[in-house]
Amino acid sequence: MAARTREHRTRHRLVAGMALVGAWTLCLVGLAPAAGAEDIQAQEWHLKAMQAEKMWKVSTGKGIKVAVVDTGVDSSTRSLRGQVLPGKDVSGAPGDETRDDIGHGTTMAELIAGSGDGGSLKGLAPDAKIIPIRAKIEGMRNARRYATEGDAIRAAADSDAQIINMSFGGPPSSTTKQAVAYAVKKGKLLLGSNGNDAQKGNLENYPAGYPDVVGVAATNKAAEVADFSNSSQHTILAGPGVGIPGWCDGDKQKYCISEGTSVATAIASASAALIWSHHPDWTANQVIRVMIKTAGLKSDKPSKYLGFGEVRPRMNLLEGKGDPGDPDISPLTGERTLHTKEKEPESDSEESGKNDSNKKTAPGKVKVADSKSASSESKWFPAVGIAAGAAILAGCAFAAVRLRRN
Repeated sequence: MAARTREHRTRHRLVAGMALVGAWTLCLVGLAPAAGAEDIQAQEWHLKAMQAEKMWKVSTGKGIKVAVVDTGVDSSTRSLRGQVLPGKDVSGAPGDETRDDIGHGTTMAELIAGSGDGGSLKGLAPDAKIIPIRAKIEGMRNARRYATEGDAIRAAADSDAQIINMSFGGPPSSTTKQAVAYAVKKGKLLLGSNGNDAQKGNLENYPAGYPDVVGVAATNKAAEVADFSNSSQHTILAGPGVGIPGWCDGDKQKYCISEGTSVATAIASASAALIWSHHPDWTANQVIRVMIKTAGLKSDKPSKYLGFGEVRPRMNLLEGKGDPGDPDISPLTGERTLHTKEKEPESDSEESGKNDSNKKTAPGKVKVADSKSASSESKWFPAVGIAAGAAILAGCAFAAVRLRRN
């Protein structure tokens, strides 16, 4: 995310142009520099809103690993020292997976599992660990020409991560869809950002649009859908995505206030880590099911704006709500994706958040250690998430050849 207004404008034009031809990009919307590093945690309003301090008495994400498929993760920041495990670079750019010349991947990692040391960002799941998977992004000099997002997702699936955070998106591709299916077969929980183009065409964003991926929308401080957040029939959950601190740019010298479905996805991934850490014998299907059942909207069908509602891990951790259900049946498709039990039960007809009639059941076996108006679908419509006259926005801070930061 660029720190200077001129850079904001230039990069906004660049990415907007690329979006028209279906390029994959990763996109954050920058607002203004944060007040100061010492105040940065005070600006993480979502932690208080989600009752993080209370949840941390029950679960901190310990034992859970989250693969961050992104621009790389800088393991040397104060927030991430000791938090980052070995990962993989599939971009072919100079350096390895811990080199992040853009700052986006590092921000996502800090929002998920940052320690908060030295006035840095504190993640919602501070004892989870990050496995960085660096994907091909424009701006990475000498990146491997034929690297794809599918390569990155497969690398994440082959890692020890239980959760795969994908704060990027773009048009569909067969390689990406196959990589998603491969990850699901291996028992991974995949979350993808819906995209920030609600007012610029609202194109379907992938991999969030695939049936096996939890598509995540963004909300503002009023628990309303953010004005930029894409609406989609594949939206499953929503998370805070407005006014959240993140690195201004690849120099990682100061934080800026940003927004985007990228941020919302990272917070949703951290929520999953908290729940899974508290229930280590659950499968990805059970974690997703409980996240859906405890989300902010009281409805059997998802809204295209915020899915089943905002992520509320506290409902499970503090109040014990949410039936995990069948470990092998996906709550997203209603299909069997795992085989952890000897006898195959009848299909659960209620599990139908997403559907794909041509989708085949994956035979793999897993082995792992509040709304636009949260109460009424009739009130769910895109609302302006930031006031007129706010600081100039950066439409998409960095353009990419294959990926799009949201």
